[in-house]
Amino acid sequence: MATRHEYDYLVLGSGIAGLWFALGVADQSTVAIITKKETAESNTNYAQGGIAGVWDENDSVDSHSHDTLTAGAGLCDIDIVRDVITEGPKEIQSLIEMGVTFTQSNGQLHLGREAGHARPRILHAKDATGREIDRVLLDKVMSHPNITVLDYHYTVDLITDHHLGQHVTKLRPDINCYGAYILDEKNEIIHTFLARVTVLATGGCCAVYQHTTNPPIATGDGVAMAYRAKARVANMEFIQFHPTALYQGSTHKGRAFLISEAVRGHGGILLNQSGDAFMKQYDSRAELAPRDIVARAIDDQLKHRGEDYVLLDVSHLEASRTEEAFPLIVNTCRNFGIDPVKDPIPVVPAAHYQCGGVQTDPMARTSIAGLLAIGEVAYTGLHGANRLASNSLLEALVFGQRAVQVAPQIAKDRIFQEATPDWDASGTELPREWVLISHNREELQRTMWNYVGIVRSDLRLARALRRTRLLYEEVEEFYNRTRISSPLCELRNLIAVSYLIIQSAQMRRESRGLHYTLDYPEAVDNERRPTLV
Repeated sequence: MATRHEYDYLVLGSGIAGLWFALGVADQSTVAIITKKETAESNTNYAQGGIAGVWDENDSVDSHSHDTLTAGAGLCDIDIVRDVITEGPKEIQSLIEMGVTFTQSNGQLHLGREAGHARPRILHAKDATGREIDRVLLDKVMSHPNITVLDYHYTVDLITDHHLGQHVTKLRPDINCYGAYILDEKNEIIHTFLARVTVLATGGCCAVYQHTTNPPIATGDGVAMAYRAKARVANMEFIQFHPTALYQGSTHKGRAFLISEAVRGHGGILLNQSGDAFMKQYDSRAELAPRDIVARAIDDQLKHRGEDYVLLDVSHLEASRTEEAFPLIVNTCRNFGIDPVKDPIPVVPAAHYQCGGVQTDPMARTSIAGLLAIGEVAYTGLHGANRLASNSLLEALVFGQRAVQVAPQIAKDRIFQEATPDWDASGTELPREWVLISHNREELQRTMWNYVGIVRSDLRLARALRRTRLLYEEVEEFYNRTRISSPLCELRNLIAVSYLIIQSAQMRRESRGLHYTLDYPEAVDNERRPTLV
């Protein structure tokens, strides 16, 4: 039987951003954390590289800011960049005091270096940083008396004025969020969760692509829900493809195992299958060029040579150092029959990070009152047209804390909207053709990979839009007559996010950062602005 719940704060997502926010407000308030699978299943948990921060006396906020702005290709918000980099070390120190153990060398924090960084400044827990952070934060969350964690609960939609019978358009300036409708997957019941403040911390959307380093849950739910609720969305054309995911064969499905950027920072060299080191043909920084340049270089090699993968070679480096620095990567490769200390690793690019998202102000507020957005789901202005390596966990911490600062001010002026109706499932039936959902999801992922990937064109985008529109019409008809399920909602959200990526890419008539189009191969000054939808 459907029930109603009331919490001061409703947090949708259980990655670092959502957990950090929940711990920040829970001492004085009630908090519910909603996560659609197991609590630890998030992009945070798979983050290998680490957190960028200014810790060394030879480093500076100016240097880190410069690297971030350079990677962002002219679209970063300069003030946000400087604020995040200035405030970041304090939040990282709080993590350390909470019990997160970062790798040390000679009694000091070991600082790694990744592509795009002028200095070593990456704090890491070997090559499983996200897992270490998750371990500590989840332990604190689970033991806090004011926090309720509900796993296997799926957020169907945000509750707004629309559900109270009001006319809501994207031009209306005073839209409110009152909570969300949540599907209890185990009992197949949709409950009404009311909140003074709702926080989107749902992560990214890279499961929209056929090859991705993200877990299958990264279906863009937060962006899609916010877009349906008429929130502003920005810069969705900028999807970062990680240059080096382990190649597991052309028929492999599911999450691709990430070979961290830090491996190239460690001294790894990219080779084509003829054994030629090719990166200096594309950029003087070679393997340490930003991710977009490296991904396009690999894509170019694959297309021109007709090959399925390139090779990442660390066999020339001291084996013991490689095994000590990257135990997870080494062991995983060995499980696939590859010994990285002896043999080069076959790698391909894979969709990795959503740089755009739900637009926020400097305090994580969206254009909808009572709705905050933090982490990968949000577009804050930090990343611009391309994310600098290891800045994402930093952003999650800083904006999670900023949301903590502003949330109580918002909450004290808001009441629970008791007039909210419960979910109405009348007139729907049990689905008969589950295969339609899985088939359409695979078709969408192939379409996005083939036409809206690393290199784009007007023709490819138009073709993708036509196919996506047909999928949208088919799935909406299915959705309107069928009982709600998480696979159906995920597919609906993936289609919405695909539309946003395609539309944003069509609007940007230039190449900048992660968006590269054959029809407009140069950056254009008068296009140097965010893409707003």
